[in-house]
Amino acid sequence: MSLFASPDEPRRDTDATAPGGVTTDSHASVPAPDGASYRPPAAPPAYGAAVDQGEPSRVPAPPARPTGEGALFDAPVANPAPGAEYVVPPTPFRPSAPTRPRGRTVAAIAVGSLLLGLGGGVGGAAAWLQWGPDAGSASTVSTLPVSSSGTTEDRAEGSVAAVAAAAMPSVVQIETATAQGGATGSGVVIRADGYILTNNHVVADATGGNVTVLFSDGHKEAATVVGTSEDYDLAVVHVQDAELTPLVLGDSDAMVVGDDVIAIGSPLGLDSTVTTGIVSALNRAVTTTQSDGVSAFMAAIQTDAAINPGNSGGPLLNMAGEVIGINSAIAALPGATQASGAGSVGLGFAIPSNQARRVAEEIIATGSASVPVVGAQLDTSYTGEGVRVADSSQLGDAGPGIIAGSPADNAGMREGDIITAVDGVTVADADTVVVMIRSHAVGDDVTFTIERDGDTFDVTATLGSASGIFEQQQQQQQ
Repeated sequence: MSLFASPDEPRRDTDATAPGGVTTDSHASVPAPDGASYRPPAAPPAYGAAVDQGEPSRVPAPPARPTGEGALFDAPVANPAPGAEYVVPPTPFRPSAPTRPRGRTVAAIAVGSLLLGLGGGVGGAAAWLQWGPDAGSASTVSTLPVSSSGTTEDRAEGSVAAVAAAAMPSVVQIETATAQGGATGSGVVIRADGYILTNNHVVADATGGNVTVLFSDGHKEAATVVGTSEDYDLAVVHVQDAELTPLVLGDSDAMVVGDDVIAIGSPLGLDSTVTTGIVSALNRAVTTTQSDGVSAFMAAIQTDAAINPGNSGGPLLNMAGEVIGINSAIAALPGATQASGAGSVGLGFAIPSNQARRVAEEIIATGSASVPVVGAQLDTSYTGEGVRVADSSQLGDAGPGIIAGSPADNAGMREGDIITAVDGVTVADADTVVVMIRSHAVGDDVTFTIERDGDTFDVTATLGSASGIFEQQQQQQQ
C-alpha cells in the first residue's frame, strides 16, 4: 500500500456507503408453539356453539369453580383433552319463585321511582347544559381536565430533551449547489465568530464554493470554505455572523462502550433531527472513499444511534452536551448504495473529537491539515499474522518499502519486518496500522512491535509529515 493508505482494502463509503444491499422487512409470520395449531373459524360462532381450535396449547387448566346452586355466573370450563372441542357454556341463571309484594313495599317502590325520576330529570338537564349544543357558551364552564405537566424548560438537566434543546442552535444544515443539482449535510458551530466544522465530502462537490448554512431558527447565511482535509474527511466553513453559540469539543478518549450518545443533524434533508443510542465500539478502523477517490482513515466511534445520509458533519454528543464525534459514515447491507436507499442499520461511525479538534485548528490557522506518516509501505497481499512491510521487489515503480531518511528508517525498521503491535495494541491488517498512525500528530512518538528472523523487539519512530516524506520519496526515485 502507499505510505498511509490501503487501496486494496474494501471500503465503507461515506454517506453514499459501501456497495451493499438493503433488505426491507415485511411482517414475518410467527409459527405456532411446538405441537400446537390454530385454525380460526370461518365466521364468529354463535354464543354457546362449539369452536374447533385443534390441539390445545400448553396452558394449565383454570382452577375448579363451584357448580350447582349458588354457582358463579362464569361457569367453569374444563380444559379439553387433545382433539376435543372447546365449548363455551351458556351463562347459568336460576331465578327464585315469584312472590307478591306487600302494600308498604308497593308504596316504597312508588316513592323511590318518583325520586329517581326527579333526580334523573335534574341530572339530565345539567348534562344538557354541560354537553349539549350550547355547551361552551358564556353561561357554561367546561370541566375538561387540563394538563399539569411542565413546559419544555422543565426537562431534567442531562436528559435527552435538555441536551438537544441546548445544542440545537449550534447545529446547522449545510446546503451546496453541485453539478448534479444540490446536496445537504450537517455541521456544528465550533467558534462564536462564525467557524463551523463539517465533513469534507459535504462541501467537496460544491460548484464555485456555493455553500449555504441553515440555522435551527430558520435563517440562512452564505458561507465560505476555509479549508479541507481529504485525508481526515473534515472541513471548516465560515459565516459572517459573529454572535454564534459554539459547542464544546469534549474528550473522546474518555468515552467507554455503553455510554449514551445523541446525534443531531439533517438526515435526508430533515434539519434539526435528534436520534439517540450508545457507543457501540471504540477505535473502529474505518476507511471511506470520497468522490475524487481519495481515502480517509479514522479510528472511529461506532454508535447505534440512527445515522443516515445528511447526518454527515453533524455532532455526536455525550450526555453533558459536548461533541465527542463528527458523524461521518454508515455501514450498509450488501448491495445497498445511497441511490438505492441505503440507510441506518445501527452501524454509524463518527470521527473522534480529539482528532477533529487538531484538524480543525490547523485548517483555521493554515487552510489545511498535516498528515502524520512513518515512511514505510505495507504489503496488502500478506495474509500471515501481523502486518508486513513491503519489499522493493514487490513495489516496482511505487518506490522502496522503507524510504531512506524517513521515521521508519531512522527507527531501524526494515523491509520484510512483521509489525505485530502499535503502541502495545495488536494489529492484524494494514488499515488498522494506518488508522492508529493517523490518530496521532506529526512529531508524536509511536512504538512498533517488530518480528524479524524469529526475534521480537520494539522500535520507536517519531512521525513525520506526509508532504515531507513524499518529497523524499520523489527525490530518491529521480
